Amino acid sequence: MTNRQSPVLHWLMLIGWMAAIFFFSNQPSLPALPASWLDLVFKKTAHATAYGILFLLWMNIFRTENTRSYRTILLALTLTFVYAISDEWHQTFVAGRHGQALDVAIDTGGAFVAAGWLLQAKPRFENRFDEEKNR
Repeated sequence: MTNRQSPVLHWLMLIGWMAAIFFFSNQPSLPALPASWLDLVFKKTAHATAYGILFLLWMNIFRTENTRSYRTILLALTLTFVYAISDEWHQTFVAGRHGQALDVAIDTGGAFVAAGWLLQAKPRFENRFDEEKNR
């Protein structure tokens, strides 16, 4: 039995994460923390984190297909950016919500942070991936 996961599982994880983002974006209002500044920091950090994870899930799809390169990173960043735009546009149709260009920037920023982390960690993961591939 191999340790490698099925590409279908990777796609299901990606689609599930995108659905979770859609679900939260579809809520007319979300619970707020008592301090407005803390609520703002928490929600914007959650935005960046959610889209950083989305970027990593895209990269996981492409890694499964054995295409890891700067071009792949750019593609994953672009797909994450497009989803961020579509998410903010979607919010313009939800009562009590409104899309913001700033949120798209924060979402994309989270993806860039994840890309930077991935580039730093890439040699370790490549070695591990190559070891698993040779089993």
